[in-house]
Amino acid sequence: MTLHRIPQALLICVMLQIGSAFFSTEAIAQRSVSTSEIGVGIGGANYTGELAPNYRFLNNQPALTVFYRRDLTNTFTARGGIMLSHRIADDNTIGDAVQDLPLPNYRQAELRLSLAEVSAVMEYNFLDYYDLSQKPRVSPYFFAGIAGLIYNKKLTSDNPNLEELDKPFDTDLTVSVPFGVGVKYALSKHWNLGLEFGARMLFNDNMDFLTEGDGKHVANPYDKDWYYYNGISLSYTFYRINCPPPYKRQPGILD
Repeated sequence: MTLHRIPQALLICVMLQIGSAFFSTEAIAQRSVSTSEIGVGIGGANYTGELAPNYRFLNNQPALTVFYRRDLTNTFTARGGIMLSHRIADDNTIGDAVQDLPLPNYRQAELRLSLAEVSAVMEYNFLDYYDLSQKPRVSPYFFAGIAGLIYNKKLTSDNPNLEELDKPFDTDLTVSVPFGVGVKYALSKHWNLGLEFGARMLFNDNMDFLTEGDGKHVANPYDKDWYYYNGISLSYTFYRINCPPPYKRQPGILD
């Protein structure tokens, strides 16, 4: 498989996994109790691209997320969520190791970027988190899925020779592939605490307006932009008792 086909193959695999998870109702029906959660999270959103070629934790900007989660089996959970963030990145604050490189000094660019993401992911829980007899109830997990992203951006440059880099606010839509790791911990029967770090793979290099199309050689044409979210969450669990399969097939047999 050639390298340029790897993102497309990953996207197809993720979509198939999410589809099978959301429509596998038979697995839920076999369980005596099923759960769902609503929650909120606060944390930081980050970006890597032309203005920040390397991930740097100190570049995180405030972000907020809300989500709904439902258990499908003892191992898999499905989650839908919304994440919002606003950030400012520029060539002078991307990190000590790259501040004195020629290209950032030449561009002198600043980016204002607002994000709104809607995602659907499937989580794989390494431990049986939904077994209420476990003390304590805790599980690390891995997640992957698909997300729709709307982002608003504005680019300015302090270099008078790069006036073409001054771009007004522009809004774009795109698709990303979120994946990452986390850990969830049950504070009580209903309340849960979560910690998560996730990356979002994009299929374009235009999140920051800096592409090689301007002919000034101000961007790297061989990489793609990424964005990230890491944070802490608090959620509340609802429990539902499922009808036994024999009763669903013959209502009234237990009367």
